[in-house]
Amino acid sequence: MKTIFRKIHLWLSVPFGIFITLICFSGAMLVFEKEITERCRPDLYFVKEAKEKPLPVDSLMRLVASTLPDSVTVTGVTISPDAERTWQVSLSKPRRASLYVDPYTGEVAGRNERLPFYDTMFHLHRWMLGSSTGFGKLLVGVSTSMLVIILVTGILMWLTNRKKPLRKSLAISFTEGWPRFWHDLHVAGGIYATVFLLAIALTGLTWSFSWYRTGFYGMFGVEASAAGHGSHGGDSRLSPTETRKTAAEEERVDYQRHRTQTASDTSVPSHIRDGKGRRSGKARKGISAGQRTKNAEMSHGDIRTKQEDSITKLPQLLPFVHWQDVYERLSEAYPDYRRITISDGSASVVPAGRNSLRSGDRFDFDAASGAITGSTPYAAQDKSARVRSAVYTVHVGSWGGFLTRIVTFFAAILGVTLPLTGYYLWIRRLRNKTTHRHPKQ
Repeated sequence: MKTIFRKIHLWLSVPFGIFITLICFSGAMLVFEKEITERCRPDLYFVKEAKEKPLPVDSLMRLVASTLPDSVTVTGVTISPDAERTWQVSLSKPRRASLYVDPYTGEVAGRNERLPFYDTMFHLHRWMLGSSTGFGKLLVGVSTSMLVIILVTGILMWLTNRKKPLRKSLAISFTEGWPRFWHDLHVAGGIYATVFLLAIALTGLTWSFSWYRTGFYGMFGVEASAAGHGSHGGDSRLSPTETRKTAAEEERVDYQRHRTQTASDTSVPSHIRDGKGRRSGKARKGISAGQRTKNAEMSHGDIRTKQEDSITKLPQLLPFVHWQDVYERLSEAYPDYRRITISDGSASVVPAGRNSLRSGDRFDFDAASGAITGSTPYAAQDKSARVRSAVYTVHVGSWGGFLTRIVTFFAAILGVTLPLTGYYLWIRRLRNKTTHRHPKQ
């Protein structure tokens, strides 16, 4: 059996090793894309000056709307608890477009788009620099499938050839020459990285083959059609011609799917419905919702215009007129939230302590009054959304927070070295055989 495993391991590694190296390298580069991009573009993700309070959400959305063409509308906003961060405002078009906005001034910082380096890494990782429907996608899928077989046969080879104790198999020698170092790195590196690389590969294949996606999700009792595998995750993995998918759009799509599959829990917790003792609906403490909006705008007189006054009388044309009310209730109910996303008639809150930004609690609200009308905790949402979130977090390594992302990064780097060290050992073995067959005279 050991000979069979060795031949399978070798003859799959030789043709596909270079592609596996490229996939692992590009994947490793994407692990910390968000952090590095924010360092490179602080003007986009951070405000120039943090003030005491941001503008009311509805007023801020009007400022953004006033800068847009008539054919483009504001469809959602994602709010960070960090006072120094800009807010992400999603737009109706182009597809998946969004802007970053200074919440204190209403100044548009720029468009949401990935850096050229990461754009290249993403295309390499998903389509081998080809198109999303071309041969590159198939090549990535086949190479990833071969990686699974190579990893499994590698472990089986090691298990059937246990001449050394486990402690020595896990050790890498740095003092016995390059051949020994490359051999140890290949064997020990494979042992260290196999579990993580298998998890990454098995989840990654759901983006490559529809038949695999159907079977994979079927094991969890979820239909592939409901799994919604359009892009490679919520924040960062999209096609060549698209900007990154906005959180507001992601929540809106998931919300609409959720509404068609399960009924919302309409029993809204009182501290959210009433705003911690405040009256819900159009009135609160004897002040109408319209009056609260007017008072908030008066505190920012530089942005109030007669045109805005007339627009507030037509809430059906501006779905965000009560988003400030919704934001206040949710931020009070979740004081340590990671993210609040609000769109027309729905909202989502990702509480502190949740590693996935897809694991938000969802709420319905009345767009005409801002009253919360329904809520669905993440644990009670439809199974497809939860399974999809789990698959994504396992693939990118965020399931355990920042620590598991670091582990995923190093596992991917080891994935880069495994084919290269394998090539080295194979070529060296071929040379040794040639030398033995034709010794020097």
